[in-house]
Amino acid sequence: MDETEFWELVDTTREGAEGDPEEHADLLIERLTRLDPDSVLDFARHFESRYNRAYRWDLWGAAWVLLDGASDDAFDFFRCWLIGQGREVFEGALHDPDSLADLLDDFDEDLDGDGEELGYAADEAYEQLTGVVAPDLGIPPAAPEPEGTPVDFENESALMERYPKLWERFKNSR
Repeated sequence: MDETEFWELVDTTREGAEGDPEEHADLLIERLTRLDPDSVLDFARHFESRYNRAYRWDLWGAAWVLLDGASDDAFDFFRCWLIGQGREVFEGALHDPDSLADLLDDFDEDLDGDGEELGYAADEAYEQLTGVVAPDLGIPPAAPEPEGTPVDFENESALMERYPKLWERFKNSR
């Protein structure tokens, strides 16, 4: 599976789920189980490599603003959700996390931002296909600390300065 096929699967299943992250994961599992196990592992490698690329302080700060706080686990699930939003949103957010204010049509704090189940979709599909747990993907784990300069999540003025568009659109609307 190449990168284009990866993003096509992400996009078509998200559209089919009408943006609901849990339904998205269910549809993704359904589609992945139509593939052979090696293709499912390829999908998992694509997903994991993007998940690791998104382990960055500046994205964590954006998640903090969007979610009104983001623990370690919440940021993990946010990164899965971010991948689930598709290539344009994902790459745009990596280029400039504040651009999420322009890239996201809507954001429902109770529904969006948590793609935990998306993170397990390939594992679930592989296990359904083979009856065994997916093997190690051979991808180096993310660094122990996020990449980049740490963000002081408790300093609202620093967050407003670093994420002016996100702050204006999502924090001021609460």
